[in-house]
Amino acid sequence: MSATRVFVARLAGCTVFDPAGDRLGKVRDVLVVYRNGQSPRLVGLIVEIPGKRRVFVSIGRVTSIGSGQIITTGLMNVRRFEQRGGEVRVIAEILGRRVRFTDGSGLATIEDVAIEQSGPGEWSVSQVFLRRPKTGASPFGKGPTVFATWNEVEELGQTGESQSAEQLIATYADMRPADLATTLMDLPQLRMLEVAGELPDARLADVLEEMPESEQVEIMNQLDDTRAADVLDQMQPDDAADLIAQLSEARGEELLKLMQPEEADDVRMLLAYAPDTAGGLMTTEPIIVSADATVAEGLALIRRHELAPALGAAICVTLPPYEPPTGRFLGMVHFQRMLRYPPHERLGSLVDDGLEAVTAETSAAEVSRILASYNLVSVPVVDENHRLVGVVTIDDVLDYLLPDDWRSHEGDDRAARRTAPSLQARPLAGSPAGGQIKAPTAGNGQLRPGTARERRNGHGS
Repeated sequence: MSATRVFVARLAGCTVFDPAGDRLGKVRDVLVVYRNGQSPRLVGLIVEIPGKRRVFVSIGRVTSIGSGQIITTGLMNVRRFEQRGGEVRVIAEILGRRVRFTDGSGLATIEDVAIEQSGPGEWSVSQVFLRRPKTGASPFGKGPTVFATWNEVEELGQTGESQSAEQLIATYADMRPADLATTLMDLPQLRMLEVAGELPDARLADVLEEMPESEQVEIMNQLDDTRAADVLDQMQPDDAADLIAQLSEARGEELLKLMQPEEADDVRMLLAYAPDTAGGLMTTEPIIVSADATVAEGLALIRRHELAPALGAAICVTLPPYEPPTGRFLGMVHFQRMLRYPPHERLGSLVDDGLEAVTAETSAAEVSRILASYNLVSVPVVDENHRLVGVVTIDDVLDYLLPDDWRSHEGDDRAARRTAPSLQARPLAGSPAGGQIKAPTAGNGQLRPGTARERRNGHGS
């Protein structure tokens, strides 16, 4: 094993391989335990394997760390990771902490932690990379940096000083919203709320859309009304409506008053529909154009990077006005059809005449059958005057049909116990590693059977 000093922040996202070179997963964090009078000892890695399952890999199973990759023996316990008492995550809990130099030279913030091998299968924290407070008046200036051993600093955790989340946010900057949501839910509760509170509004909105409703409400309850309204403005209207419906009616109405009027109007409309109807599932922000728009204009609209793939699969053609509720709905044009015609072709001549729109009162079950029967990604929703009010996308339907706990992968754990009854629990720190099972190279996730969840209370404003 390499004895080179390794910085933990650089391990985040590194690929983990078995001896044959097969990819097992990615590193998400490093786990240490504190020791009296000595620097913390590394006990293992938290690795995300296919299926977004996070498992513990004992440091004794690691044979090489370096060059942006980690080699293991290929044996790991695939039981979902659960943090034990006394264990501390370096990236999630140590980076960003405030410390005091024992020589009295002042305070600093931990920006990274270096680990080194001290023996066969033994790794410990060797140094910390610190940043002192800035001394200049420039708002863009930063304080000087310095290396120190663990014994040269002491943490301020006992004083009640809150831990900065800036370093953790920077470490996870490249994560997709769904992966960041999973990472936040794995953090201790107080740490999750700290990190969520420091995320930019748009980033927090994306993450909230990927979280279960209980965590959404928990985070929103920690935000003041003005910040909460700003975050809701950044969310998709249907996701914002789902979240507001879980809050108290009084706070929901207060947040709607603080939101941008156009965004609030969309959310109010969605809240008026029952949760098991097309109106309760739809989004009010499809791409809408006139019949005179050309193929070139349509392709330019679906090319926007911020557009969800399901919404970019088809364009709605209506009479003016072009904001829901629109003028009379004329039909949809799928992007594949646009690719078959020259750029100057009018979209009005490419409308799919065989696709029937549904009404806002159509049941979710019927919408699901239509999407499945015709291999569609989205279906338009119209009112009694045949005006377009929104579209239901395949992800809206899946989110409705899946059980409440689909994000937690609890079904994976039950499936793993059924298929591997001899699987051992993760050993305590310092004890021999258990769970002698070859790590999978593909996800084994299975969805637990469950009833369709109630996404909204359906109360109007």
